Amino acid sequence: MNEKAKSVIKNLYYTVAANFATLGISILLNLFVPKLLGVTEYSYWQLYVFYSSYVGFLHLGWIDGIYLKIGGEEYDQLDKRNLGSQFWYLAIFESIVSLLVIGWSLFFMSSGNKATILLLTAIVAFVTIAKTFILYIFQSTNRIKEYAQLSRSDRYIYVILICIYFLLGGRNFFWLIVMDIVSKLIMTVWGMYRIKDMLNFKLESIRKIFPEILDNINVGSKLMLSSVAGMLILGTIRFFVEKKWSIQTFGKLSFTLSISNMFLTFINAVGVVMFPLLRRTNQKKLPKLFVTLRDLFVPITYAILLFYVPAKYVLSLWLPDYAESLKFMGILFPIIIYEGRMSLLINTYLKTLRKEKTILFVNVTTLFLSLILSIIIIFGLGNLTWAVGLILISLAFRCNFAEFFLSKSMNIHIGKSMVFETLLTILFILSNLFFGGSWISTAVYALCYSIYLVFNNKKIIISFKEFRGLLKGT
Repeated sequence: MNEKAKSVIKNLYYTVAANFATLGISILLNLFVPKLLGVTEYSYWQLYVFYSSYVGFLHLGWIDGIYLKIGGEEYDQLDKRNLGSQFWYLAIFESIVSLLVIGWSLFFMSSGNKATILLLTAIVAFVTIAKTFILYIFQSTNRIKEYAQLSRSDRYIYVILICIYFLLGGRNFFWLIVMDIVSKLIMTVWGMYRIKDMLNFKLESIRKIFPEILDNINVGSKLMLSSVAGMLILGTIRFFVEKKWSIQTFGKLSFTLSISNMFLTFINAVGVVMFPLLRRTNQKKLPKLFVTLRDLFVPITYAILLFYVPAKYVLSLWLPDYAESLKFMGILFPIIIYEGRMSLLINTYLKTLRKEKTILFVNVTTLFLSLILSIIIIFGLGNLTWAVGLILISLAFRCNFAEFFLSKSMNIHIGKSMVFETLLTILFILSNLFFGGSWISTAVYALCYSIYLVFNNKKIIISFKEFRGLLKGT
């Protein structure tokens, strides 16, 4: 095995190992925090998590533009003074934005938990964007070990602080948020130290660097708007649920989504390595590599659905207050398939091929359809089950829609596979609805999945051999 292949495997090891530890922390947070906090306090904590998931977009695509431009380059080849100057100008810009949000929460909102959460979100926004800048530098230049350390180590600090807090008898969501901010700040400072050779240069004048900043925003804004639209597909439904029903209902739905998202941890880990790798791959090899990766990845994600019923039973016993909401997992669990494929393969390929406009078009179209349907279902029909189902329908539509454009641009044919996979997803959901998410549901789905494997057996074996061959020849 040559050095490049060894480097790929080593990077995968770093990210998967880091995400394995993070998965353990996610299990701890998702199983113990809701049990110890209670439904209301946990729901406010989830509201902060929801708000803070959007703060990364306050850079207006500035960081995304840098990420797209330098992806695949060596760290030593970067224009460090230029990038370091942009880091500090970005920090100044985000300080102003955060202060404006803090002012709004203090002077224009009625005092209460939601105003407090918005104020704390403004604070974490500054830290998060600084951290994101550093993460993109590491990822783009293939410094995956440091990427893994920076992206995950704040969770280690966070869980230690939470354990101490709970052992001392604390049960307030406010201090959980403060500890989240502190842990992220500590690791952001560590990240700044790791790129100190970039940050210690004398700043270039704003007049000289401003055209570069505008160009980065212009390049990255499409990707940033795509990400905003992509997150709003899910975010608007969750927001409407909180407005229509209650903060407790929002919290229970968020808990169910958190459990489903835990299984995406390893998929996202592999996706981190994929972008710089694909940028360095011969463009002519990309279509064949896509088919190979897809034929291996999709069957694995469908196998994860077999864990739904065991997970449901364990969680129902551990968290009886959330037992009723766990029935929604029977509908939501397949988001692993669609979000995983979107993250690992489709988005990564579209970025590599510099098709940001396609990503934007797909996400905006899906958001528009999701917004109309969510208003009808949530405020018109008032049906929570259909609202939950809409989350999966929206994400599945987005994934298949984007994959249609990607396959067309690379001249590959996967339409038949997409039809069979959609059918398998529908059978999983129907088995849970008809048999109440019981062991019979698992048996029915296992039978359907076995038939799927039989029909795709040769394709999977061929793809595995091709992938092994590609890795050896990397």
